[in-house]
Amino acid sequence: MPDKRLTIGFARRGYSATGGAEAYLKRLAGGVVDLGHEVRLMTTAEWPAEEWTFGEITRLRGRSAITFADELEKFRSQSGCDVLMSLERVWHCDVYRAGDGVHRAWLERRRQFATSLQKLSRFLNRKHGDILRLEKFLFSDRGARRVIANSQMVKKEIVDFYDYPADKIDLVPNGVPVQEFREASTRRAQTRAAFGLSTDEIAVLFVGSGWERKGLRFAIDAVEGCRDLKLRLLVAGRGNKRRYKSARVQFLGEIADLPALYAAADIFLLPTIYDPFSNACLEALAAGLPVITTRANGFSEIIETGTHGSMVDRPDDVAGLREALSYWSDETRRASARSKILERASRFDISKNVEKTLAILLQISASAAST
Repeated sequence: MPDKRLTIGFARRGYSATGGAEAYLKRLAGGVVDLGHEVRLMTTAEWPAEEWTFGEITRLRGRSAITFADELEKFRSQSGCDVLMSLERVWHCDVYRAGDGVHRAWLERRRQFATSLQKLSRFLNRKHGDILRLEKFLFSDRGARRVIANSQMVKKEIVDFYDYPADKIDLVPNGVPVQEFREASTRRAQTRAAFGLSTDEIAVLFVGSGWERKGLRFAIDAVEGCRDLKLRLLVAGRGNKRRYKSARVQFLGEIADLPALYAAADIFLLPTIYDPFSNACLEALAAGLPVITTRANGFSEIIETGTHGSMVDRPDDVAGLREALSYWSDETRRASARSKILERASRFDISKNVEKTLAILLQISASAAST
């Protein structure tokens, strides 16, 4: 048992079955409970009860960012928690985990790839203004007592955009259950057959929702450009399939057994416009897959090009993506790199993330108790 048993409140609005934040939060909560602490979730009606087996759930009204933040502000004093950690932009919290990155940075990057009509539509979209208002309050107005960033990229953005004190930002990279993804490789033949993959096909995997941000159109262009290679792009997650047409793409929808899906794949491709630290990329690494992504992904900080995968500077560098796909389509090269890929992934097991995150929460709780 721990020296001090904490009651930790987690705040997260909404739910997506394939969301990286939701997967991470469940893994974190499970690890914290295993160490003897109590956890409570503050969320909305969308979060299924069966997807939170770790402690109490409090359902707050308000589906928009602002109304959820308002409801949490009212409830905060009666939550009975020693420390509140939010994975959502809210008015006040003890610890804010910036797993969604910095919205101002995302909007700036997205503007580079948007059409004039898209820019106008986003300018008129009130949602962005609400998120920016909450983000400013958390950082510039110090609504968050402490911040956890999952990459150096995000930490720098918080400091540069909002002048939040760098010494109050802790760097804690994402974590996944490494062994779970590694062991799934034993089911490779079975899962490839289930997805209709022939033995000579190279399965390129893309996982995630929010396909525009994650660069699906660039992934499709790159795969289609490799005409001399027998590639099939497997796309898992939610999105509008009608916007993306290609004979080389197979849309799988939301997949419950993700380890099996990674086991069926050969290469992971995520040419994202902006990603604080892609959880899916880390899962792919844990499965032994080379990862092709962009430098706008905080995950890129933990890999080396040519050893664990490949990086391009921009998501629309389709020629660079094609070159990377060609490089990693060599089966011998992938087999040779696998041990180094798995070794790198082992440094980011969820147990290490839980340990670091819990240490911060204990420190915050002790600090609050002494004041």
